[in-house]
Amino acid sequence: MNKKISCLDLQGQHQQVKKEIFEAFEKVYEKTAFSGGPFVEEFENSFSEYIGVKHSIGVSNGTVSLHLAMLVLNIGPGDEVIIPANTFIATAWGVSHAGATPVFVDCDPDTWEIDASKIEAAITPKTKAIIGVHLYGQPYDVDAVREICNKHGIYMVEDAAQAQGARYKGATVGGFGEMACYSYYPGKNLGACGEAGGLTTNNDNHAKHLRSLRNHGCTVRYYHDEIGYNYRMGGLEGASLSVKLKYLEGWNNRRRSIAKRYQTEIKNPKIKMQHKPDWADGIYHLFVVTTDTKDEFVQYLADNNIIAAFHYPVPCHLQKAYQHLGHKPGDFPNSEYLASHCVSLPMYAELSDEEVDQVISVINKY
Repeated sequence: MNKKISCLDLQGQHQQVKKEIFEAFEKVYEKTAFSGGPFVEEFENSFSEYIGVKHSIGVSNGTVSLHLAMLVLNIGPGDEVIIPANTFIATAWGVSHAGATPVFVDCDPDTWEIDASKIEAAITPKTKAIIGVHLYGQPYDVDAVREICNKHGIYMVEDAAQAQGARYKGATVGGFGEMACYSYYPGKNLGACGEAGGLTTNNDNHAKHLRSLRNHGCTVRYYHDEIGYNYRMGGLEGASLSVKLKYLEGWNNRRRSIAKRYQTEIKNPKIKMQHKPDWADGIYHLFVVTTDTKDEFVQYLADNNIIAAFHYPVPCHLQKAYQHLGHKPGDFPNSEYLASHCVSLPMYAELSDEEVDQVISVINKY
């Protein structure tokens, strides 16, 4: 009888670091530094060094990091921001929360990342920025998008919510655009014990503004320079992230090794995988495949004790929340195909070699 294998299982990781995290929590308790404070600052300093940027700013979750990025770039009502149609909805929320309009473009049919060749047709005089998403932990073609941004005088923002430690042409993502936005949701490769997010930037003014906006629009307590937000990261979350950051490279490398086995040993012609360009060194936050027989495939996996997931079954432009934009099926065919045919296979660093063997064997027999 095959062992039951979940798409994601956080138990193994948290057992591994439980002692260290609880010790870190004790220190937070001793200082009662529960909102912002030294433990958040410690993580920010460590993370900026890890990414290779000047500034890391911790916030309460990944969605607000995208919102703050828009505000700092003075993007608001009447402005447009180009984003891929196939992304988690939070990419679009950041734009909408700032009062701007998300303008969707299709993805590349092979890499599933934003299709740079489709971007210029979507640019209007209202376009202020492009948010490129390092989807599933694989970098998008940063240089191609940045070239378009430079040509048209618009900003590039990285959505690195799934890509902590991914590399593009040998450099860690997170320092290519005006800012990069991160989610430290518990299921991420680097996930907090709770909700958390952050931004990285090499721009001193952006960093100063972000720190003010997340803290009610003030740099001096009780003196508020603008309308701000309560978007601070918690001390417990910061402490847990500092512990986990020490393990991140090892965890990412284990995901890479599992992904390589999937890529080389799954030989079923019914299964298509995300194309990996030579310049992309992803971290495989998700390992997504497509198949023309999605429902049958997922049931087959479940019958063989492999639990799949779906990321993301409805593209942004067809969500009810954005029906006012007037999109219809067929507008972005690559994104729509991916959404309706995608299946996420088990992927986490704690998968054993035997479990990986089982996944491969079961899929090859499909």
